[in-house]
Amino acid sequence: MMENNSNHYYSKFPDANVKIHTISESLRRHLYIFKTITGVFSYKRLDLGTKVFIENIYIPEETSNLLDLGCGYGPIGIVLSYESPQSSVYLIDINKRAVWCTRENVKLNLQERKKNIYSLSGNYFEPIKNKHLKFDGIYMNPPLRQGRKEFLKVMHDISSYLKTNGSFQFVIKKKMGAAYILKYFKDTFPDENIEIICKRSGYWVFKCFHQL
Repeated sequence: MMENNSNHYYSKFPDANVKIHTISESLRRHLYIFKTITGVFSYKRLDLGTKVFIENIYIPEETSNLLDLGCGYGPIGIVLSYESPQSSVYLIDINKRAVWCTRENVKLNLQERKKNIYSLSGNYFEPIKNKHLKFDGIYMNPPLRQGRKEFLKVMHDISSYLKTNGSFQFVIKKKMGAAYILKYFKDTFPDENIEIICKRSGYWVFKCFHQL
């Protein structure tokens, strides 16, 4: 969610007419209510890639620092916080509307857990680059419709924000280049581990930069 084209959900200030929606989704056997808005990714319904991702990600059982990078209206980060209430969860998006939705959705779904969940506005790691934060888990459904270049750059930055045994988990649609991303990672980071957690409904869920 990088460039500042106001016609896209990955812009800072989308220019789409404002219309608020409410959707419900059962994820990991729990019902969530999400407030969404035009100008935010998949505002009419939770997209299939995010659903597959949420259902298959690894969430640490112990107290952790977790990051939902490019959070949209917050489903991944909110599920992380619900499933791991003792952990600190950060959600970042460049889209101001998305961050507003995220904060509303935290109120809707995490009334008793709001003290350790943080919604930040900015471009990828920009809001936390001076906070000296490192994470046990970074989670992402990358916006590959704008191309792979930005995601590959993020992949190079990820390790700087991970703890020694931390993991980067992300989902890629097969048709959007999942096999290419796998090969790129193995060629570029030959000393790092990468595994495919699952392949489902045309989506591949990856986990990498962790010690097996």
